[in-house]
Amino acid sequence: MSEARVTKICPTCGVATTERGHLCHPAPEVPAYVCEFCGAETTDARHMCYEQVAHLEYQCEHCGRLAVRADALCHPKKLG
Repeated sequence: MSEARVTKICPTCGVATTERGHLCHPAPEVPAYVCEFCGAETTDARHMCYEQVAHLEYQCEHCGRLAVRADALCHPKKLG
């Protein structure tokens, strides 16, 4: 993710996150961005294309969600 700076605190879990939020509480109105994996333009913070699925590396220890980057999850744990 090119956007790595922390700008907000998640109202659901209290973890620091970026302006897009993370999977437990994505921002309701995300500005359009281009997916770094498939190139699609999207505003869906939970966008999960085939290319991302092939690169999943983290799982949230609380809810079980999977993500490519740790900053998309509240309590990430490296898979494997």
